[in-house]
Amino acid sequence: MEKDSHSDEQIKKIYELKNVAVVGMSKNPEKAAHYVPKYLAEKGYNIIPVNPTTDEILGKKCYPNLLDIPILIDIVDVFRPSDQVKPVIEEAIKIKPQVIWLQEGIHNPEAELLAKKAGIDIVFNRCMLAEHQRLF
Repeated sequence: MEKDSHSDEQIKKIYELKNVAVVGMSKNPEKAAHYVPKYLAEKGYNIIPVNPTTDEILGKKCYPNLLDIPILIDIVDVFRPSDQVKPVIEEAIKIKPQVIWLQEGIHNPEAELLAKKAGIDIVFNRCMLAEHQRLF
């Protein structure tokens, strides 16, 4: 699977942003959708869990969707299957984050084009934990 065309310098700039909404964050410590945002939280990022099936993850209030989050979001980090990404991106466009980051293995060209047309930077098929460790 291809990945986006961001340079290392462009990816490093994204890590300067701190408010990260994690769509599909999991309570299960075995899943990447749990340990990746946990790692980011340990590195100083403000993680906002988004999962309609629970009220709290890692001691943080969990929101059922992006529109319910009361603060400005810089990055929407997505842990959903590629075929379920389009509605997430459509919702994300409404809150105008600077970046939508589709985790490793996630790629939906149609949905990514929507984000680009809305002026939102899109990263796809990359892991926020792996890229952070590689670059820092």
